[in-house]
Amino acid sequence: MRAEIAVRAGVLAGAELGEGPTWDPVEGRLIWVDILGSRVHTFDPGTGRRTVFATEQHVGAAKPRAGGGLVLNLRDGVGGYDASGTFAWLHRDPVPGRRGNDAAVAPDGTLWAGTMRYDEAPGGGTLTRIAADGTATVLLDDVTVSNGTAWSPDGSRVYYVDSPTRRIDVLRTDGQRIVERRELATVEPGAGFPDGLTVDADGCVWVALWDGAQLRRYTPDGRLDRTVPLPVARPTECAFGGPGLRDLYVTTARVGLDRPHPLAGSVLVLPDAGQGVESPAFAG
Repeated sequence: MRAEIAVRAGVLAGAELGEGPTWDPVEGRLIWVDILGSRVHTFDPGTGRRTVFATEQHVGAAKPRAGGGLVLNLRDGVGGYDASGTFAWLHRDPVPGRRGNDAAVAPDGTLWAGTMRYDEAPGGGTLTRIAADGTATVLLDDVTVSNGTAWSPDGSRVYYVDSPTRRIDVLRTDGQRIVERRELATVEPGAGFPDGLTVDADGCVWVALWDGAQLRRYTPDGRLDRTVPLPVARPTECAFGGPGLRDLYVTTARVGLDRPHPLAGSVLVLPDAGQGVESPAFAG
């Protein structure tokens, strides 16, 4: 299994801190963000068409909305564009020195939005559930770098990463709050830090290793099943997309690297890597 180039880094296409790949089944396109570049990108692998638009704040994630448009996890909270392109805040919660990071849409259509401090101060981040009407419920209030969040195919498990812990955790909720948090797997020192993740149709967890130059696949019982080397040091997240959700797309970053690989900031793809699971759109 070898990585290919989906979108090569360049003046218009590359990302300083690429993150949050998401397949939009309605439009047949990949959506991802450049957090520090304050840009949302899209790519149609069938036609090669790309779009990019700037946001007014650093943007940690962009996800499709059920009624059209996008919901964004921004520096000062969660907002969205409707189908006509009009922006409105859903939940505004500005905290000096903090920004939105990764986010994911739950099976019930709510957005689970993570935050972190720019200085990565321990315990300075949160994980918050945003309902369709903008109601916010803080699920975790003591994380450092809130990152990958994804659900098992049957929705019974939530997989979650707070990167400095080096762990992939399993969360269990009662519908309103987290009632259990346990370790699924830990990435050993020297192998990088777990960042964004996705879950395939077999229930296995694919995670990108920041500073690890690889993807890993873990089984639901926490066993390391597969390692895929990548040409870039800082892959950030992966998501299945393309026809039949068979291709695994990987966002990457070049931020903080003195001599980044020429492909750093590109979007990579592993063709026919497995079988993905369709992500729901945000219900708001």
